[in-house]
Amino acid sequence: MAIWEKVRSEFIDVIEWPEQGESEGPDADAGATLVWRFPRQGNAIKMGAQLTVRPGQWAVFVNEGRIADGFGPGRYVLETRNLPFLTSLLSLPYGFESPFKAEVVFVATRQFTNLKWGTRHPVLVRDRELGPVRLRGFGTYALQVRDPAQLMREVTGSQPHFNIEGISEQLRNLIVTRLADLLGESEHPVLELAANYDELAGELGQRLAQEVEGYGLAFTSLLIENLSLPPEVEAALDRRNQIALSGDLQAFTTYQAGIAMEKAAANPGGEAAAGVGMGIGLAMAQRLAGTAAA
Repeated sequence: MAIWEKVRSEFIDVIEWPEQGESEGPDADAGATLVWRFPRQGNAIKMGAQLTVRPGQWAVFVNEGRIADGFGPGRYVLETRNLPFLTSLLSLPYGFESPFKAEVVFVATRQFTNLKWGTRHPVLVRDRELGPVRLRGFGTYALQVRDPAQLMREVTGSQPHFNIEGISEQLRNLIVTRLADLLGESEHPVLELAANYDELAGELGQRLAQEVEGYGLAFTSLLIENLSLPPEVEAALDRRNQIALSGDLQAFTTYQAGIAMEKAAANPGGEAAAGVGMGIGLAMAQRLAGTAAA
């Protein structure tokens, strides 16, 4: 019996990917495993072995670098009839019951969510009103494998373990590059971009769809969370808006006097400083108003 058990131990009869040890938290998918090779370690797979593919997984059999049969979620007993391509590659006759050697690669087909993208450098665009401006942007996307075989051929190759981080940089570069093209062609003024994030994200997703499809992937969602101007440009716009809100010179000088009063009140001296600030501000307002009237 001991000899028979030793012989049996040379053959693999249970194949599965438990997906244990994945990271947790809001950004867990950023480092999650995308492709995992079953550790066969030279042992042969027994014909009649049990293959378990969990929901959100796909199992692919590979023989000498050639992708053979694939299995979606379910439980299978491996036989020549459900391994037709592998059987032909190995030249196994129908009904052959001996062990065989092949690599088994599991691919995660669930959605990977809350993956982040952002501009590393500002994107230069020309606006009709503001002229050339630099924009920074960031957002999130969700990713899913649509063609496991294509992913293995074009991205992961023979790597035994491949996670999202291995392709996230390439995807980020694609998103930012296509976003720059889109903003350059957009007719929306820079100051109205915030009202069109959904429209821009939809157009951006369409431009990216064919490229990521070549990797066997698909964006299931793509969000633009923010497109922002440099701080100094935002400050200049705030000053312009303050002047526009004042309506006329006298009202603006009164507004400025109020700002000066608030700043004086925040300094040591409390109410006394506030009184000084108010007096100076009102004096300036009266003088400028008189000059304007003259």
